[in-house]
Amino acid sequence: MARGNQRENARKKNEKKNSSKKGGTNLDGTSLQKKKEDDAAKMRLKQAAADAKKTDAPK
Repeated sequence: MARGNQRENARKKNEKKNSSKKGGTNLDGTSLQKKKEDDAAKMRLKQAAADAKKTDAPK
């Protein structure tokens, strides 16, 4: 039954290793929503600048 124990130990070791890798966000609901809104506003400005550049470009 040494093989079963070996598998169990390897499973525990991998679980421990992977638990430190699991990231994610540490933002709560309101700050996450604010971040999304800020990012959306930045993207809208960037898109508007790109659209303006397209229309002003000579053909």
